[in-house]
Amino acid sequence: MQKIVFDLTSEFVEVNQLLKLVGLVDSGGAGKHLVAGGAVRVDGKKELRKTAKIRSGQTVTLGDVQIRVQ
Repeated sequence: MQKIVFDLTSEFVEVNQLLKLVGLVDSGGAGKHLVAGGAVRVDGKKELRKTAKIRSGQTVTLGDVQIRVQ
């Protein structure tokens, strides 16, 4: 499993934007499509809200890539 650490510079980041910022998708729209399709997990639970707020301490998983937000 590939692990990425993302340093948060504000209170939160929307999950679709996080996927874009770490380079897993080319656009926020592509991120929304993956979330809507059920491919994204937040802290081990399937996340279907395209603009779910991800805060420090949470982990986002897409396939074999795990993003730790700090």
